[in-house]
Amino acid sequence: MEHTNSLVKTIIKGIREKKGAKIVVVDLSGMEGTVCHYFVICQGNTPTQVEAIADSIVDTVRQDLGEKPAHSIGLTNAVWVAMDYSDVFVHVFVPDVRDYYDLEHLWEDAPITYLEDED
Repeated sequence: MEHTNSLVKTIIKGIREKKGAKIVVVDLSGMEGTVCHYFVICQGNTPTQVEAIADSIVDTVRQDLGEKPAHSIGLTNAVWVAMDYSDVFVHVFVPDVRDYYDLEHLWEDAPITYLEDED
């Protein structure tokens, strides 16, 4: 689990490199039947920023941990990019798409951590 925690921290570092906002970490590790241990969710203001955040996550995780996502989808239109790091799924949204899907509240019993935005 220590590696997974390092992965979450590194993903957050990549998000912050490109000024990703409203970062949320959903801890699914104590729940049965989930496909991963954590969701990391954030947003960018535009599709261009969403793409830049996703690229920054990939670059930061590769440089710091030597890993790459098993799969990524959504870069074509960049309103919702989903990245699969096995134990951690990352979701980068534009605000209206994030509000519509409200992923952080799909699992009501999961602990949610809301991170402060950096200036």
